[in-house]
Amino acid sequence: MIEEKCKLENQLCFRLYTASRLITQAYHPLLSEHGLTYPQYLVLLVLWEKDAQPVNDIAKRLLLETNTVTPLLKRMEAEGIVTRSQGKKDARQVIVKLTKKGRDLQKKLTNVPETVGSAVLCESVIPETAPGLFGMLDDIINQLKR
Repeated sequence: MIEEKCKLENQLCFRLYTASRLITQAYHPLLSEHGLTYPQYLVLLVLWEKDAQPVNDIAKRLLLETNTVTPLLKRMEAEGIVTRSQGKKDARQVIVKLTKKGRDLQKKLTNVPETVGSAVLCESVIPETAPGLFGMLDDIINQLKR
């Protein structure tokens, strides 16, 4: 007989994985009509906050390795969303900038956070409880980064 702690329904990781997968699915129709994937949208969020950033800084903000972000940025450059160029101070550094198309996407996607946010709302997650949920998830992320 299986121990309680080993049952699927008692695994925090399964709940987090499933929630992440389903939230990403909720983004899909909103982003795909603009030819974007969820990871590309995350890069755009970072660049909309502050344009012209080194690849390393973008990767750090997304909690990813640069070798994961670089192919993503290459695809975005091929699609005309960003440009990549050598840094002026350090030629080894690659600076990523939004193109006009990348900046225009910000206006086109302004409804995405609210649309997905509304899809997530339920009995235990309401606008008033969301900051607490963010705090709990941030605690988990910070613990696992150690």
